[in-house]
Amino acid sequence: MTQRPRWGVHSAVSRRSVLIGLGAVGAFLAVDLGAIAYANKWIGSGATPKTFLDGFLAVNGPQLGFRKNHAKGVSVSGYFEGNGNGQFLSRAAVFRPGQVPVVGRFSLAGGDAHAADTSGAARGLGLAFGFPGSSQWRTAMLNLPVFPDNSPRGFYDRLLASKIVPGTGKPDPAAMDAFLTAHPETAAAMAIIKKQPPAVGFGDSTFRSLNTFYFVDDAGARTPVRWSLVPQQTTAPAPRPGDVNGLFDALIDQLRSGPLRWHLLVTLAEPGDPLTDATLAWPADRRSIDLGLLTLTAVATDSPGNARDINFDPLALPDGIEPSADPLLSARSDVYAESYRQRTGEPKSPPAVQVSEVGA
Repeated sequence: MTQRPRWGVHSAVSRRSVLIGLGAVGAFLAVDLGAIAYANKWIGSGATPKTFLDGFLAVNGPQLGFRKNHAKGVSVSGYFEGNGNGQFLSRAAVFRPGQVPVVGRFSLAGGDAHAADTSGAARGLGLAFGFPGSSQWRTAMLNLPVFPDNSPRGFYDRLLASKIVPGTGKPDPAAMDAFLTAHPETAAAMAIIKKQPPAVGFGDSTFRSLNTFYFVDDAGARTPVRWSLVPQQTTAPAPRPGDVNGLFDALIDQLRSGPLRWHLLVTLAEPGDPLTDATLAWPADRRSIDLGLLTLTAVATDSPGNARDINFDPLALPDGIEPSADPLLSARSDVYAESYRQRTGEPKSPPAVQVSEVGA
């Protein structure tokens, strides 16, 4: 049995250990491919992961070599410094005092890898904490207060309804109205989202898990939680007018001027809180605990060997974190895996955001 690495109070990450962590990203390729030994796994309502990828293809057209959702993005790296406050809730090694390397990716929701940035597009942040292996934790978060859908079928129907009509630049209003009538939970979620406008950029955005998970302690006690990353910086540079990569270019400029930091907060559910419906927020008075500080220090163009080749599977969890019964979690995991399998076998083309060209 492989022994899990231990990170203690004095295990500060040296420059060499961070580089080792980043160099190990190539190992993700073999790890992830080895985890996709399934075919046509059913998600529900007669849909397989391929059904969803066919939907992205119908809406966005071919995006060879790119993620089928969150196609546009940049890779980042840094470290997480746990403060030990989470140890009474979870036995996961990442929550012990000390530092672990982090590899991640900022992205925009949507399957068009070369779409122009818009301020209202949902922003994603995928992170892999620690080294590849059984103790690693991966998470994919959004800057939204709630998720628009509470079922795989709802997500799929919304995807098809959101297809842009040529000449208008917008979805067919009749199709979207029909979708919202059939999915009142999404209509309610979208009303909540509209009441909380996004921050200026990536750097001052709060990112949330939205789905519920369980923290498991040494005795096996399980606590339902949701987590969030709350920015330490309160501002971000505004995208330059007319810049099709404005949000990403502003992020690159901000990271070049110094590290960006987020506090990792975990919120504890109370009896009666929804655990399997990501369209429903928990009351604002729920207890939150600061588990440590995420520091991002570098940004890079998506390329071989960095976060481009990581599948941010929400079910890639270490001992001490378990999934809830939220149906979106298993569906996301299956679709992410199929997307990963498909894109790794496709020819590659240059991504829209080229870090070396920003400010050149």
